[in-house]
Amino acid sequence: MERTLIIFKPDALQRGIVGEIMSRFERVGLKMIAAKMAQPDHEHFYYHYEDIGQMISRRGQAAFDVTLEMMQAGPVLAVVLEGVEAVAQVRKMVGTTEPKSAEPGTIRGDYAHISFSYADKHSIGIPNLIHASGDPEEATKEIAHWFSDKELFGYDAPHEKFTQTRREHFSKAS
Repeated sequence: MERTLIIFKPDALQRGIVGEIMSRFERVGLKMIAAKMAQPDHEHFYYHYEDIGQMISRRGQAAFDVTLEMMQAGPVLAVVLEGVEAVAQVRKMVGTTEPKSAEPGTIRGDYAHISFSYADKHSIGIPNLIHASGDPEEATKEIAHWFSDKELFGYDAPHEKFTQTRREHFSKAS
């Protein structure tokens, strides 16, 4: 099964909507295999957003700086989800990075609305609630950055027969 990292940002925690958002991932059959609340320092976020995510080259130094400032405004909740094509499924559910452009029905479309231009004009990070790994390779690197192997848990969930379907789920019992 594929794994992906999500990070509930300080705005999600401070608004008290983490449980509501997490339930969306669980309802589609993604399984939480790790979680931790933390308040990482600048170096931890620098590695996450630049060394792994290459944010400076994609969005520029100013966007990078305000993002790191926003991410340090309070604790975050890092979660590893596991499931069939988990990275793409989570990206689809989260919606586009800019809340203003996110479709209704996505997490950002339903819970946030600020545009890049507004955030840039006011020199703030964009409060878009959640980080989601961009692709499977990035997910692997991010998970290793946030969690040790001992912090990742494997277990069977009853819903897996239908949400993480494998041939053996439907073989006849002897």
